[in-house]
Amino acid sequence: MLEKIKKKLFISLGVAGLIYLAFTIYADYNQVIFAFAQFEWFLIPLVLLLSFLNYISRFIKWDYYLSVLNVKIKKIDSFSIFMSGLIMSVTPGKMGELLKSYLVKQVTGEPISKTAPIILVERITDFLSLILIALIGAYIFDYGRMIVIIVGLFFILLVVIISNKTLSLKMISLLVKIKVLQKFLSSINSAYESSYILLKPKPLFLMSTFSLISWFLECLGYYIILINFKVDVSIIWASFSYAFATIVGAITMLPGGLGVTEGSLTFLLVENGLATIDVSVASTFIIRAATLWFAVLVGIISVLFYQKRYGRITVDNFNE
Repeated sequence: MLEKIKKKLFISLGVAGLIYLAFTIYADYNQVIFAFAQFEWFLIPLVLLLSFLNYISRFIKWDYYLSVLNVKIKKIDSFSIFMSGLIMSVTPGKMGELLKSYLVKQVTGEPISKTAPIILVERITDFLSLILIALIGAYIFDYGRMIVIIVGLFFILLVVIISNKTLSLKMISLLVKIKVLQKFLSSINSAYESSYILLKPKPLFLMSTFSLISWFLECLGYYIILINFKVDVSIIWASFSYAFATIVGAITMLPGGLGVTEGSLTFLLVENGLATIDVSVASTFIIRAATLWFAVLVGIISVLFYQKRYGRITVDNFNE
C-alpha cells in the first residue's frame, strides 16, 4: 500500500509543479520572485501553527466520531492514525483518507465499513462550515452566490436523505439488486448505520460548529499572508475568498483541488483589483504550501512513526 501512496504522491507533486510553473510564467517569473522577497518570512511559523491547530481540531472531531461509534482505541493511536491520514490530502475530495479506517482496523479489529463513514461525514461537516463562511461573503461582496447555494443545497439534501432511514434503506434495497453489489450487503448496511448515527442532530451540529472554527484558522492564516503583502482586505473578504476557492477546488474532485483552488484564489485578488498578478500568485503559493502541502508533510512524518510503532502498512483485508 505504501508504494501506491508514494506513486500517487509523486504524481500529485509532478502535476502541482507543472501548475505552479505555469502560474509563475504567466505572472512573470522575475516579478513573482521579487514579490516573494517582500514577504516577511518570520510569519511562516505563525501561519503553519494556525494550519496545525486546524489539524488538531479536526483530530478532536475524528476522535469524537470514533467514540460515537463506540470504537475503543487509545488517544495516542487515534492521533497517530488521524495524522497519518493527512498524507492523502492530495486525493480527490480527500477520500483517500479512507486509509484511516484501514489503520483503525489494523489497530482495533473494527471493520472498515463501520468507520469509513467518518470520512464521509468529515467531508460533509467541512463543506457545511466552508459553505457558511462563503455564503456570508457571497452576500456581502455579491459574488459566487449561486455556486455556494447550489453546493450547500446538495449537502443539505445528502444529510436529509441519510437521516431518513426509511428512504435510505429503500435506496439500499434497490442498490443491492445489482448482482455485483449483493455480496457487500452487510458492509453497506453497516456503513449506512454508522452514517445515520454520525449525522444525528447533536453530532452534526456540534461537529459542524467545530469545523467552522477549524477552517477559520486557515482563513486567518490567509488573511495574515495578504495583509503582509499590503493587500487591503478585511478578514471577512479573506475568509470568503479562501472558503470559496476551497469549495470550487473540492467539487472538481481534482487531487487537492490542484490548479482550480490556486486559480480561484489568484483570480479573486486580480479580478477585484486588490493585488497585482505577481503578488496574487505569490500569496496563493504561500497559503497552499502552508495548508495543503504542509498537511502532506505532516502525514508523511506520521506514517513513518506509525510504521515504526505498528509495522509496515499492508493491504490485507482492505475491502472488509
